[in-house]
Amino acid sequence: MWHFRLWDIQDVAVFLSITLYMCHLAGAISVHSPQRSLTRSVQEDVFFSVNVTCVGIPTIQWTFMSGAVSRSIGTWQPGVYTNITVDYSSRVQAYNNGSMYLSDLRLQDAGYYVVTVTETTGSSKDTGLVLKVNEVLYEDLQYLSVSALLLACLAGLLMLAMWLLDKAYRKIVACRRRKQMPENDATELQSL
Repeated sequence: MWHFRLWDIQDVAVFLSITLYMCHLAGAISVHSPQRSLTRSVQEDVFFSVNVTCVGIPTIQWTFMSGAVSRSIGTWQPGVYTNITVDYSSRVQAYNNGSMYLSDLRLQDAGYYVVTVTETTGSSKDTGLVLKVNEVLYEDLQYLSVSALLLACLAGLLMLAMWLLDKAYRKIVACRRRKQMPENDATELQSL
């Protein structure tokens, strides 16, 4: 009698454990962002849209980098805790999918934002987003409004001058006509 032993329960459990572990290590963290470069103006708000997927509960950390400056914005685990630094506490809102909302932008907020997702096993993945902050130049708007006001005043003065000149011209013409009228001539009537 032939005895076929393909797999016993221990072999199957070891094989499945190794397969799951390999699948877990081979790209278990996914960080997707639809927009990598954002442009906003001073005092506007920005939403860093990120979708994080992984096995287990990830730790999400946002960091700001610009030139020689690097500072942590905050770290959180969805549904567990949220730790936003003092510099950003009144302006940042964290989301469970890894996204972050930053309000009341300043010129100093322009730079590179890195989101780091770390799993409980220690594996991690980073994604960066660039934020450009434009300054609204109110001086240009003031210059434009003052220029428009000056041009409107100049146009008003020119229209007033034209009206006064027209009045003076009409009076001069009326005076000349009166002088040329036959009533002012010294002509005598002769009898017939």
